[in-house]
Amino acid sequence: MRLTDIRIKLCESHNQNNRLKAFCALTFDNTFVIRDVKLIDGNDGLFLAMPSRKLADHCPRCSEKNHLRARYCNNCGNHLDENRYQRYQNGNGNGHNRLKLHADIAHPINAECRQAIEKEVVGAFHEEVEKSKQPGYVPPSLDGEDLDFYEMPSHGNGSRMRLRPTGTTAAR
Repeated sequence: MRLTDIRIKLCESHNQNNRLKAFCALTFDNTFVIRDVKLIDGNDGLFLAMPSRKLADHCPRCSEKNHLRARYCNNCGNHLDENRYQRYQNGNGNGHNRLKLHADIAHPINAECRQAIEKEVVGAFHEEVEKSKQPGYVPPSLDGEDLDFYEMPSHGNGSRMRLRPTGTTAAR
């Protein structure tokens, strides 16, 4: 699987303390895209933060899902244990436990893959920074860049099916 397109949307850097440098959309083999990848300036340099979701648990009264830092249930209003998130700790290998409040939605399986993707994205980031210094620079859009329809192979009767982004199909 190859990284075939990298779109970088630079973040406003009016504040030098802003560690979030860019949002990215990564396309693999011109067929699969991962959006909402963040490029962050960490203690050891730039790194990718993959799209993630807040971890949740269930209300003991009504069983509704609530994120781990919620103080009250979104459904029944029950007061939740504010320290329950502390049960979700990961050891990071150096003797320190880290709270785990988010889970990746998509991520590289191994360090080599992560390093290869990061290397390409960081290179594209630096190119985008240089482009942004040019007069008339227009930042790329990360939303809505998909085609309206995706061509599907013929179904033997001469008609082609088109798959709409909403998941509906229409014969042509």
